[in-house]
Amino acid sequence: MLTGFSEKLRSFKENISSLFHGEVIISESKLDLVLSDLEIILLENDVAFEVVEEISTRLRNKLVGKKKKIGEKLEDIVIAELRSVLRSILSSNWFDFDEKVCKDVNKRKPLNIIFVGVNGTGKTTTLAKVGKRLMDMGYSVVFAAGDTFRAGGIEQIEEHARKLGVKVIKHKRGADPAAVIYDAVKHAESKGIDFVLADTSGRMHTKRNLMEQLRKIKRVTKPYLTIFVDESIAGNDAVERARIFEESVGIDGTILTKMDTDVKGGTAISIAYATGKPILFVGTGQGYEDLLKFNVDWFLDNLLRTY
Repeated sequence: MLTGFSEKLRSFKENISSLFHGEVIISESKLDLVLSDLEIILLENDVAFEVVEEISTRLRNKLVGKKKKIGEKLEDIVIAELRSVLRSILSSNWFDFDEKVCKDVNKRKPLNIIFVGVNGTGKTTTLAKVGKRLMDMGYSVVFAAGDTFRAGGIEQIEEHARKLGVKVIKHKRGADPAAVIYDAVKHAESKGIDFVLADTSGRMHTKRNLMEQLRKIKRVTKPYLTIFVDESIAGNDAVERARIFEESVGIDGTILTKMDTDVKGGTAISIAYATGKPILFVGTGQGYEDLLKFNVDWFLDNLLRTY
């Protein structure tokens, strides 16, 4: 996992060492050469261009004129400052999902969480994984089959619900998804259920009518959280989608699937920067337990390790 970035980082550190050999102060001219190499590494590892520029600018401001202390290596100083910059991006508006829902579900319930994104990114399976997590925490859950457009969409969430022992609120295919989710919320209210997890139709972010449908869902059902789901290996496509979902609908956080197959890591950095919202979880497999809480330090440890 994330081996692509860390392998290139090793040679990057060697270049810094040779470039600044014997020097104790980081000069702007030599730093520009270093940052040029870093920018290429970031771009090759799915960090969006505008994010690369931001990282480079922040690093320049931190490093120009910085002095090396006795026993320090300039390459270690650069990597430490890179980690600091990346951490600030990934920690923007961060919150702990488990802590937040545990606190808020005692104040009012049900808490309605809707899952949005494009087709084929594992959105429904991710919803089921979150449902399993909440059930393991002792909460009750109902699923809302809000994907009324895709053939097999209702059947897919019903299959997950059957395996987990969860009730599904559904209408016929083609029904108004806002009405489906509204009915699920009312059902949860009447039964004292803690969480409604609402599926939605995958939609291309460029389709205005489908994005308006999501806005209607939010107006009618007033979700507690709106979670964007995409693949960690989707690169800049995922970044653009996340940005438009945030601007058009508003999201509270992201779950990235297929992190176990991601060797680059740039998608997480770029989505966090583009949306200003945290990565909440990462999917690492098809099992219901294969959902890990996103930990910034764990991610950076894997991304920046040079063995």
